[in-house]
Amino acid sequence: MNVYESMWPVAYAIYTATEPDTQMGANILYLVILGLSIVVFKLGFAKKLPLLKAIVIYLFLMFGCTVLTFLGAFLPVAEGLIVAALILIIYKIRLHQSKKAERNAAT
Repeated sequence: MNVYESMWPVAYAIYTATEPDTQMGANILYLVILGLSIVVFKLGFAKKLPLLKAIVIYLFLMFGCTVLTFLGAFLPVAEGLIVAALILIIYKIRLHQSKKAERNAAT
């Protein structure tokens, strides 16, 4: 049985691109999941925090992404984060346009 056949597209692409070195594939998948998690966190949930609190939040985010990487090899974790990031980007763009139109209407 080929393990790569049961992977979702993002993990499959990463692992097959680095096929002889699976550790490198896992590290790249971790960085992809971490990057997407940071984007989703910043777009959807982040508030202005003091530096120490922000560091603690990001350390826990890094630890959580370690767990998500184990799941991300065979579950659509990266794909779900991509969809969440796209939805939040669209929301932020529309919110910005709405506020801009509101300011223009008020003047």
